[in-house]
Order: sequence, then C-alpha cells, then structure tokens
Amino acid sequence: MPDTGWASVSTPYVRPRRLGEPDAWTEEAAAHGHVGTNQLRGVEEARPPREVADMLGLGPEETAVVRRRLVLLDGRPTELADSYYPREIARNTRLAEARKIPGGALTMLAELGYRPHSAEERVTARPSTKPEQDALDIQPEDWVMVLTRVLRTDTGTPIEATVMTMVADGRELRYKMIINEET
Repeated sequence: MPDTGWASVSTPYVRPRRLGEPDAWTEEAAAHGHVGTNQLRGVEEARPPREVADMLGLGPEETAVVRRRLVLLDGRPTELADSYYPREIARNTRLAEARKIPGGALTMLAELGYRPHSAEERVTARPSTKPEQDALDIQPEDWVMVLTRVLRTDTGTPIEATVMTMVADGRELRYKMIINEET
C-alpha cells in the first residue's frame, strides 16, 4: 500500500536542535509545502493537572513551569501545546520567561545538563471544551485528539511533560518509528 498521507515522525520533536536548525514543526510543515508556526500564549508557574504531575513525579501541591503555545499551520490553529517543566529545573532559566528560546526548550534543557533520552506518549480522543473550540476555531460537536508525552533523561529523571490538544478533523493519526540499532 503506497504512503500517500502525511506521517509525522516523533524523533525530531524529542531531541535538541543544532545551532541554526529550525524548530521541528517549522521544518516538518515546510517539507510538506506549508508554513508551521507557534504563538506563545503564556508562561507561568502553576500546579499542573494530576496526569502531568504524575508524569513529572510531583506531589499534589508542587508546581511546575508551563509554557503554553498555539500551533498554526498556514496561519490556521491546529493544536494547543502546553509543556510543563519541573520547577527545580526551569526556575530562573529562559524556560520560565515569556519569550522564544533559541533552539527550543529541549536544546535549553540539554544545555542545562538534562538531555532527553526516552519519550513515552499516549493518545486519547474526547469532545472539545469551549476554550478549545475558541482557540482552535472548531465547532461544539467537534472532537479533539490529546497526545501526552513525557521525556526523561538516561537516569529516568522526568524533564518535560507536554499535553498537545489537536483538531480531530477525521484524519487518522499515524506513527512511524525509526529504530536505532546502534544502542
């Protein structure tokens, strides 16, 4: 069966970028003839949702730094992405500032000594909420796909948990995994 769809590969999204390399979304969208951008919606220190706190190994009263973004494809909203970082790692770094990070958050984490080693993802689908409908320009009857990802160092330390809420417009979600046999 020929591959006629847009199959996203997760690897570029879970590794630090090299100097001068575009972010993974910009690069992937351009490879398919589109323009991919992000708008930073806010940065704050807050108590994460229980699922995120569990992924980061945080207690119920502990906080994390969250970077909230709106992901656009050709200027149209396609995804809400909220990335959470343990407060002890992110506080007093560019991760806690409301501005773009050169090379992206994973590059910053690697510079701080927290290089991503493994990623674990989960995908669910559910009806959209009113705030999601407004941000993603979708209708009340529309559903969303929610991809949650936790990144860990080689010692198992969780360094980032991201919740990506995507427009579920009838397209399938496909994964392609490249296996590195040199490990």
